[in-house]
Amino acid sequence: QVQLVESGGGLVQPGGSLRLSCAASRSIFNINAMGWYRQAPGKERELVAIIRNGGITNYADAVRGRFTISRDNAKNVYLQMNSLKPEDTSVYYCWAATISTSYWGQGTQVTVSS
Repeated sequence: QVQLVESGGGLVQPGGSLRLSCAASRSIFNINAMGWYRQAPGKERELVAIIRNGGITNYADAVRGRFTISRDNAKNVYLQMNSLKPEDTSVYYCWAATISTSYWGQGTQVTVSS
């Protein structure tokens, strides 16, 4: 069973930056994509960014131009978050998928507040 572990969350002031990291417990065979989702209190979980094999990326409109997703192998994915806004406050979840299976991390809290 693959485990995904997020790190890098915390409290930051508006306009600040954070870098989230996600490490898989082992390389994921036949991985198709890795990414980040987020869920704020009382809201549904939503896509933040995905990076597919070949480096193809997709971003939510709300974060495009401010967040950057990257991946260095089949185990680690990162999310650089710049120009953070209070509405970015959420629990951020790491995600990885093969053609048949999705994996989720436990989540890391990001709070943007002055």
